[in-house]
Amino acid sequence: MIKRTTTFLMMSLTLALSVRAEVKPNALFSNNAVLQQNVKVPVWGTADPNENVTVEFAGQKKTTAADAQGNWKVTLDPMPASATPRDLTMSGNLKSQITNVKCADVLVGEVWVCSGQSNMAMTGRADANPDGVKVRMFAVGGKSPVNLKPQSELTGTWEECPPGARLASAVGYFFARDIAKAKGVPVGMIRSAIGGTGAQVWVSLSGMEKEPELKHFVEATHKVLARYTEAGVIKFTQDLADFRVKSQEWKEKIEKPYQESLKAWDEENKKNKAEGKPLPPQPKPSAPKPVAPGSPERGVACSTGYNALIAPLMPYAIKGVIWYQGESNGWDFKLSYEYRTLFPRLIIDWREKWGQGDFPFLFVQLPVFNGFDPEIREAQFLTWKKIPNTAMAVTMDVGEANNIHPGKKEPVGARLALAARALAYGEKIEYSGPEYDSFKVDKNKVVLTFKHVGGGLVAKDGPLKSFTIAGADEKFVDAKAEIVGDTIVVTSDQVPIPVAVRYSWAPVPDGNLWNKADLPASPFRTDPESTPSDTPVLKNR
Repeated sequence: MIKRTTTFLMMSLTLALSVRAEVKPNALFSNNAVLQQNVKVPVWGTADPNENVTVEFAGQKKTTAADAQGNWKVTLDPMPASATPRDLTMSGNLKSQITNVKCADVLVGEVWVCSGQSNMAMTGRADANPDGVKVRMFAVGGKSPVNLKPQSELTGTWEECPPGARLASAVGYFFARDIAKAKGVPVGMIRSAIGGTGAQVWVSLSGMEKEPELKHFVEATHKVLARYTEAGVIKFTQDLADFRVKSQEWKEKIEKPYQESLKAWDEENKKNKAEGKPLPPQPKPSAPKPVAPGSPERGVACSTGYNALIAPLMPYAIKGVIWYQGESNGWDFKLSYEYRTLFPRLIIDWREKWGQGDFPFLFVQLPVFNGFDPEIREAQFLTWKKIPNTAMAVTMDVGEANNIHPGKKEPVGARLALAARALAYGEKIEYSGPEYDSFKVDKNKVVLTFKHVGGGLVAKDGPLKSFTIAGADEKFVDAKAEIVGDTIVVTSDQVPIPVAVRYSWAPVPDGNLWNKADLPASPFRTDPESTPSDTPVLKNR
């Protein structure tokens, strides 16, 4: 009896040890990681409840105990930049059972998040990096199939970006390359972007609730949450797996014979046509194609990108964010007008949730494209003027009228890097094209003043273009514009008493106002900001 009991206890102990949780860091802490220099660096993960966890890196040793749910976090002291590869180790100690995790080749430098939609997610190839430049990139993946609530885990690995490497984000890489070259430190980019997403996808639900104008997003999301249950998620996961199996079977057993019969029918059809015979009936698949199950997320209005791809990053120590998005919010005037509230809320929301102050948030103004209303660019321009510690990279010259995914990504990354060098690193350089500041009417003329003249205003490749002017009737006509010192004087014989001027106010304008720092001006208008109910402005825009 004693022997049998002892055997049972030994088996139970072995089983307990085999199923106990290993010390597991967040996926961001892995081989080839880059940690942010000169700030406190949180390191976190999971382990057994109440397990002692020790983190060691660069001569530091920090120990903590996991909480009752198995979550743990330590904070490393600020460290200088270092391109010397070192190991980041995490060890757990529970009842004398020691487990170790080692993250090799970890560097310290600058860390930026690159986020948005498809133009930020577009891949590319790394070019020849300048000597000593080290760029690494982490492409974030969500772990949960349903992301209606903030997630704590993510997937992904840190990858080197040597010449010829496939890039998770071309814009992110060119930005990082220029920062690494300018600052002489390693740069890590965390790419968290999803094509076809509106800005509302990237704001937390609690953040959205703070803006009355965004109430409709909140209400729609709560309706989805009401039908979102654990059982529903489990069923969806099972149905999705079943769908994939059935789809593969359908391809092999139904589609292949169907395609063969379709080919034979096509040949017979051609023959009968040539001989004047009746056409045979077209064959059909012997069974319908399986239909994918509807996700419990269907109809969700906001926050899924934030929940799956941003919340799990927090509180990773970062320098700032670069952002390229707006396409999905720029299709009509009302959406563009709403973006004036939505985009600033996104920036404020991330800063509040990250807990690292008002970190730099640098974004791309949408380039030319036939599908965009000019109001979306204005919403971005107004966000830059309204929200502190932000900058906007103007890209009007690198867009393509009929391609929402323009191929020129290097200038985009380069202009964001200029903004970072000025805003985040305090370099005394020009980072923006001419920024409209104010106007005054002088008889039949409108005189415009600018910030960021960058050594002087420039009409690139000929006289200034794309300026229009209007009187009290709000009928805008083409205008003559001339550079006078650091101002621009706008006139038209058709408008003896002008009240407003606009520049590049069209989906695909041909404006050529630059500064001597070789940076283009943003589109702008001097007339009062319109609202969706301003019919005259809508009519004449």
